[in-house]
Order: sequence, then C-alpha cells, then structure tokens
Amino acid sequence: MTQDTFRDKTAGGRPPEGSTPPDLSERIDPAADPVPPLAGLAPAAKSGLGLLDELSPEQLGWLSDDIDQTRVDVFARLDELYVPERQWHVQPFTEKVVSVLGPDIGDAQWRAMGVWAQLRTNLSHTRERDHLRDPVSLALRVAERKLAWTGDEIELLWQASVEPILFDRDPGSPLVLPLAVTRKLSHEAQRRHLPLMRQVQELLNRCRGWFNSQDKLNLDVLLAEHSEDDPIKAATCLVGKGDGFATLMTAEYGVRLGGPQTLPLLHHWITATPARPSATWLRRAATLLTPDAAALIREMLGRLPAYRETTTLHRYGDYERTVTTYLHPRTATPLRGMVWTCELIDEPWVVPLLGEIALAAGTGIGGSGPNPRSEMLANAALGVLAKRGGLEVVAPLARLQTKVRRRSILAKVAQILDAVAAQAGLNREQLLDRTVPTFGLGPDGVREEKAGEHVLRLALTETGTPTLTFLNPAGKAVKSAPKAVRESHGALVAEFRGTLAEMRKTLPAERLRVERALAEDRLWRWNQVEEFFLDHPVTGVHGRRLIWKILQGPAGIPVRTAEGWELTDPLGRRIQPRAETPMQLWHPIEAAVEEVRSWRDHLLEIGLRQPFKQAFREVYLLTPAEEQTGTFSNRFAGHVLRYGQAKALLSERGWTGLSLGHWDAAGGSEQGEAVKEVPGWRARWNMHLPWGSWETDGYGTPASSCVSEPIRFDRTGVEPRESVPLTEVPPLVLSEIMRDADLAVGVSSVGLDPQGQGDYWQSYNFGDLTESAEVRRDALTRLLPRLRISDRVELTERFLRVRGDLRTYRIHLGSGNILMEPNDAYLCIVPRGSFDQVFLPFEEDGGMLAVIMSKAFLLADDTAITDPSITHQIKG
Repeated sequence: MTQDTFRDKTAGGRPPEGSTPPDLSERIDPAADPVPPLAGLAPAAKSGLGLLDELSPEQLGWLSDDIDQTRVDVFARLDELYVPERQWHVQPFTEKVVSVLGPDIGDAQWRAMGVWAQLRTNLSHTRERDHLRDPVSLALRVAERKLAWTGDEIELLWQASVEPILFDRDPGSPLVLPLAVTRKLSHEAQRRHLPLMRQVQELLNRCRGWFNSQDKLNLDVLLAEHSEDDPIKAATCLVGKGDGFATLMTAEYGVRLGGPQTLPLLHHWITATPARPSATWLRRAATLLTPDAAALIREMLGRLPAYRETTTLHRYGDYERTVTTYLHPRTATPLRGMVWTCELIDEPWVVPLLGEIALAAGTGIGGSGPNPRSEMLANAALGVLAKRGGLEVVAPLARLQTKVRRRSILAKVAQILDAVAAQAGLNREQLLDRTVPTFGLGPDGVREEKAGEHVLRLALTETGTPTLTFLNPAGKAVKSAPKAVRESHGALVAEFRGTLAEMRKTLPAERLRVERALAEDRLWRWNQVEEFFLDHPVTGVHGRRLIWKILQGPAGIPVRTAEGWELTDPLGRRIQPRAETPMQLWHPIEAAVEEVRSWRDHLLEIGLRQPFKQAFREVYLLTPAEEQTGTFSNRFAGHVLRYGQAKALLSERGWTGLSLGHWDAAGGSEQGEAVKEVPGWRARWNMHLPWGSWETDGYGTPASSCVSEPIRFDRTGVEPRESVPLTEVPPLVLSEIMRDADLAVGVSSVGLDPQGQGDYWQSYNFGDLTESAEVRRDALTRLLPRLRISDRVELTERFLRVRGDLRTYRIHLGSGNILMEPNDAYLCIVPRGSFDQVFLPFEEDGGMLAVIMSKAFLLADDTAITDPSITHQIKG
C-alpha cells in the first residue's frame, strides 16, 4: 500500500452534508461476542450525536462488518459521560468512566473503550473546542492492561492515529494506545502492522513536531527491530534525522552502526537518558562492547569536536524565525551513551578525545559565551574523566578552564582538578603548573624525527609560534611534506600535524593562565619558576619574556647564564635568587612611576615583545568620583556595546552569566549581569538592552547591542551578598576588573563604527582618553622617534597628528578614527590586513595600536593612496 493511498483512505471526516448515516442495526451481530452488556448499562440511544453518528463511512469501515452489541453499548455510555468542553472542577473523565462502569469490566469492554478513545482522538481535530486530554487519558488507562486484541482492532488503532498527525493541532499523542498494544505482540505478529506503522513514522518525520517525542522514539525503536536486512534504516530509526551530525552518523557509519555487531549496543546507547550511568548500565555495555565497536566509537566521537551548529530560517506566513541547532536530543542521547562506554575502554586516545568533546560541547554557540552547545555531552565527558583521574586528565581540563564559561561546568572541572591535586599533595594551580604538556619538545623547543632521508622538525619560536617544517637531505626547510615522506612515513606525518594542532590550542590557553596569575598576585619559589616557566619548552616562551620580581624586592627579565637563570634589570644589574626565594610576576600597580617608565624604555631598547601587557599594563586607581558613589563605579557605564563582541571578550577573560535577548522579557532577558570571581572577590557588571531594540533586532533573536551599567563588588563566601565600598576592594583587584571593562568597551563599542553618528558616537570617537588609550599614547611617545615617518607625526593630548602632502590628519588615540584639518572633516578608513612595519612591545587586545600605526603610515604618504573611497574624501 503506497503512502498516497493510505492518506486517501484515512482522510475521512464527517459524512457529507445531506447524506444519510448508515443503519448500524443491520451490521450488528448479537452472537459475535458472547460477553453480556455491562450491568446497569442502558441500551444504546440512537438519538443524539454520539461517536458512531460522527464517523464518516470510511471511518465506520475501520470497525469492520461485525459491530457487536457490547461495543455499541460501551460507545453509547462513554458518549453520555464525555463532555468536550472540560470543566476543571469536575471529576476526571477516566476516573468517572471506571467508577460508573464498575469494577467488573471485561476484556471486550476494555477493548471497546480503547477503540472509542482512539476514534475520539481521531475526530478531535475536526472541532475547534474539542480536547484530546480526556480521550488520551482513557487510552493510557487501557494501554496499561493486558488484553486480547484482535489484528483488525490493532489495525484500526493505527489507522485512527493518522489524521491528528496530519492536522498537527493538539498536543495529545494518538500513538499511546497503538504503540502499547503492538509492543506486547510477538515479533511475528507485529509484522502485519508494519506498513501502517512505517507510514505513520513517515508522517511524523514530516510534521512540525507537536507529537510526544518519547512516543516517536518508541515507534522508531519498534521499527528498528524490523529492519534487520537494512542496517542504515535501522540506525536511522534509532538516531533520528534531527541535525547534521545525525545525518553524518547514518550516512557514513550507518552500515556499521546498524549491523548485527553494533546494533544491540546502539539500542543500549539510546537508553542513556539519566544524568550519569548506573552500574547496571555499564555492565550491560561491557557485555555488548567489541573491539570493532570501540573502533567505531573512536571514529564517530572523533568527528564531534570539529562539528558545529547550523542555523535554519523558518517562515510562518509573514513571520520569520531563525533556529540554531547543535545536537537534537535524539542525537545527543546515543552520543552520551558512547561517551559513557569510553569508561570501559583503556586506550591512550580516550582522555584527549573526551577533553576535546567537553571543550566543543561546553563552549557556547559560535565558540564562546556561557550557554554551552551541549551541557549534557560536556558533563558526560567530564564524568568519565573524573573516574579515570590521574595526571593525564589535567591538560585537557586546564584548557577547559580557559575556554568554557558555564559556571556549572567550570565547577565540575575545578572539582576534578582538586581531587587529582589532593592525590598528588598539591593545590590546583600547582597541579596545572606541573602538567603542561611538552609535546616531545626538547629544552630548545624543538623536536626532530628522521623520515628516511628527510627530517620532520616541530619547533616553537621565541615569540610562541609553533611551526612544522620538513628538511630535505641537503638540510633545506620545506613547508609541505614531500611525496616520498607522505607515502612511506604517513603515520609520523599525521602524528606531527596532530601535535602541531594541539600546540596551537595549548599556547593561548597557557598565556591566559599566566596572565591570570599576574592579575591574582600569585607566589612561587624561584626553583619552581625555573622549572615550570623558564626551562619548560611550552610555558617558557611566555615566562622568558616576562618581568619577575622577588617578593618585596627587585625585579628583572630572565637571562640564562652558565650557572643557570638570573634576572637582569633595566640598568643591567644581575639578580641571582636562591632556590626557595618567594617570587611573583611584576605588576606596575606596585611600582613607582620612574620604575614603570624605565621598564617600558628597556623593552623597546632590547626589542622584547611580551605575550601580554605587563610593562605597558594599564593601572586603574580609585577616582574621587568612585569614592563619592561608594559601592559602585560609573567609570564604564552608559556605553553602547556590540553585544556579541562584548560577551565573547568578557567570556574569554573569565566573566560568566551574561545573557540578553528578545525572547523572554518577563524572565529578565532585557537585563543581565556579567560576573567574574577572583580569590575572595566577585565583580558584577550589569547590562541592559537599548530601548526599542526588539523592533530592530526582531523577537526571538539574541541582542545586537547592549548598554553598560555600573560595576559593583562583593566578597565571595559571604551571605547575604552586599555591595562593598570600593575603598575596601584591593587595588590590584579593582584595577584588573576595570581593565577588563575598558577592553570590552574599547573593542565592542558602537562608537567604533566607521559610519556611526549621534552624540554617543561623537563623544566616544573624539572625547577624553581612557586608561587604555593613555597607555597607547605612552607607547607612541617611545615609538614615534624610531619611525621613518617621525618628521611627519606628533602627539597631542588626544590625537596622533599626521602631516601628509595633501592634508593634515588627527587620529584619535582611543577610537582610531580620523579628523582632517582645517575643518575637522571626518575621514572613514576601514582597516584591512595586518600591520608589521614596526616593532610593537606587546600583543594588544583589539589591536588598536597597530590600527593607529597603519593609518599613520598610510596618511603620511597620502599622495600614494589609490583607493577611490579614501581619495574622494581627502580631496573633497
């Protein structure tokens, strides 16, 4: 039977207007069912509009030609008790039916009640005020019983489930009873109903999805048991088609997933619905796990870290809505089962892969933010890592700490790290210091392996750039692997490339970790600094470019000597700390102005580029205005920010909790709070949506912009939370929090829009400088005399003034935007590409110093500009 035929046969509704309902009395055979009518049950009334009067001829045909008296009587009594417009204060329908019909209801009467409930569910879509609640509740009660259903009755139940699915209107599920009945049949008896079940499955796959997802899953599981000869179809039934990864699984691995060796395990994986696996679940998985299944797990889960969410546009008339999907629950559940099964696999690939899965699933949509792609999968991976324990889990967990922003996930990561650290007799940070991977690099940051006559060379430059090169027999470096190497040493090449990818992920994570140690004023012993930050081939590329300070003593840059490491200050004086000397990273907030100036000049003189701002780090001291406001700072309040950029930058720097959007104003999505915790303290920065932004952004979407509010502080571990006077906040804590806020504003303010306008845009682009811009000005003071265009540039209070041949330009040191003299006409230049014409002493967030420098070089030679969009503005 084809699907089109099936839909024609089941598309019945009420009899055509003016037609005569069939005479049921001619079709009743009193001898067909020897069960007597229910006690006290009145004969069926032919008057009034009961279920049988509403059925179309097609629907009456489902009842077959032997409509017995028992069924007619039960239908009539249920019609009498049923009130579509349900009143909440009356007795529930199902309870009323059972109490009225009495305790001695026979098998035939129960089946008749089930048929009535299913047919009533079928009819409900034709009435505006009919509800499925009562028929479905009765169907549920019938489904609980073990009854002697006939094949024709089961066919009727399936036929009657179709129209509610087609009309897609009510939330009740028409599959409750046919599924329950069919699942109790033997495998052979179920085969009779496969055509109808498969057509129902196809309808469910095409409808919008109001149906009960568990019923849909139960149907798919049932049909998977009858797809032994089609492994791809069996796998598709169990995995579903809800997202791109499900499609990948069935398209590329369907034959193996649905094959006899793995299908029982796939059936087990889809039961991975609790938060964590039970001992029974794991024992069952162990009995089903085979070496081939383990290899398949590695292959499929190995595709997950690179998989990304997809966005789909849905149209409903004139209304459009975009839906972003990472993993549908039907896909995520068996994947969680696979992750749980990794607990049973003792292979070296397990821990790194689970770390990658936790990272991909735990980070937000787009790779940042506090709302993880799949917290369920991230937690599953962390659960397995926690059970494995040991030092091997530390490196992937350390990377999670720098990337994931979900508080609940970070709490689990911290708990695992603390447990591993306690086993090793360390604290968490000490553990992280000791477990940074070396990737096989030697002390010089190089690893070499011979591949025939060629050499594979993996190296870290002194500025922290990982490289992979191939040396030919003459010792000349080539970037791509020669054909002979690829063919004869493919596994080694793949290993080196995989290690290179791991290094590229680890280096920025370690840079952030070291910078966090600076912001938190952490202490080490000198021998620990040497071991973990100077001699280490990975962290060494960061640590060797930083200024280290003896506690309450002098500071210096690390220098290797024949006797070991020493510190050298700007005057060339050598400092040799003892092994147990307490050390910390130097911070300008604790230094005199002359000392800061000396270090900045020294870095430029020796050409040392620091991994993050240290000597040129901004310092934010408490202002008189903040002393007046007391418990909050308005220093960075009132800025209009590009929400996505601000959230991403704050998330990277450890802020969590910010969530704004146009989907639940009553639930607080118009206002949010970004939170960052440092030892002993918590900073809270409120944001809200601009007035009327829902009209421009569209309902159901994330915010495009937000407005910053005051920043407050409170102490962690103290309840109730109360904002603390800013005078009580440690200066280092205050300065680092304000620095984060300044960075967020400096990178994401709408004032940076080259085509902007309005009072805020004008004020931001050409107003007073923030601390970050002041540091930029200080760096330029030292850099400009070294430039080949030094005779064409000069610094003013807020601008870098550049003299070209056509005009003179003023570049604002905060925004990088340009005014042209003599009439202050605005010049719009959109930066393109990178800037590398001059040494810069630090890697700046947002890169504004590089932008200003690139514009200065361009405008100093304005007669050479060929871009018509720029020359048109200059020449007017």
